[in-house]
Amino acid sequence: MRVIVVGAGVIGLSCAIRLAEGGYDVAVLARDLPLETTSSVAAAVWYPYLSAPEDRVAAWSRSTYEEFAKLAEHEPSVRLRHGREFLTERTPDPRWADVLPDLTRVGSPPAGFVDGWSFTSPVIDMPMYLPALVKRLEQAGGTLTRAALSALPTGADLVVNCTGLGARLTAGDPTVTPVRGQVMSVEPCGLSEWLLADRSPDELTYVVPREHDVIVGGTSQPGEWNLAVDPETSRQILTRAAELVPQLRKAKIIRQRVGLRPARPTIRCELVRTRTGHPIIHCYGHGGSGVTLSWGCADEVFQLVGTVAADTP
Repeated sequence: MRVIVVGAGVIGLSCAIRLAEGGYDVAVLARDLPLETTSSVAAAVWYPYLSAPEDRVAAWSRSTYEEFAKLAEHEPSVRLRHGREFLTERTPDPRWADVLPDLTRVGSPPAGFVDGWSFTSPVIDMPMYLPALVKRLEQAGGTLTRAALSALPTGADLVVNCTGLGARLTAGDPTVTPVRGQVMSVEPCGLSEWLLADRSPDELTYVVPREHDVIVGGTSQPGEWNLAVDPETSRQILTRAAELVPQLRKAKIIRQRVGLRPARPTIRCELVRTRTGHPIIHCYGHGGSGVTLSWGCADEVFQLVGTVAADTP
């Protein structure tokens, strides 16, 4: 069976790898190559964010955590790092907590916070990880081609639509909307643990150390399409982060970037058929959890393709 996957972010590549390694003839077509996608901007600490429905997200995130734990044994771009999250309200353990081997409550959170927990989570260095996914896809016989598509392609037995925000066009779905995130990369400053601390929905603070830099963020601006870096926003981000991580006060900024998270009321991961009976699998709308849910969703897409293959003469 020949399968075309549209989209080369982390969701599209993960789905394509599962299918190619499972014996399907896979071609990935994408307007933006992997390092040009929103996925490349992600701080990429495993953490379900801006995604629903809760039960499916919990299952996908568990599967993905387990996959990253395996990858961390041999893939340099994936590491298991301990970290802490501080909360402004007393909060029950999340639905996905059972996958965490060491979730514990933070005894004395900083001023302004009343609760928190610490746990070990995969941290993925996306500028290294995305090329590694492409290499893995090609080793499995898959291909990646840049293609500016105005609609989903024809000419394959099945199409998998992983276009993120592009699904507004490819799936005619206006419920997919951007949530703008601005981040910066700073030079390493002796940090080994990540930190999350949100005082309000639009005031995200996260510090995620990687091999060669530290990602500091961020923002969560629904409906905002602006991809330009705002210097004042950068100043505010760094000020908030430095209050919690003083080492950042003297950290040199390497790069600043903006990404548009593809948010949707619920993630769409389903098999549909066109009026002519042609099968399409949609997998988009992951919000801020594309990396966190990537392998779980890829497994589900693989299963859906299998049902199509079983019905194909």
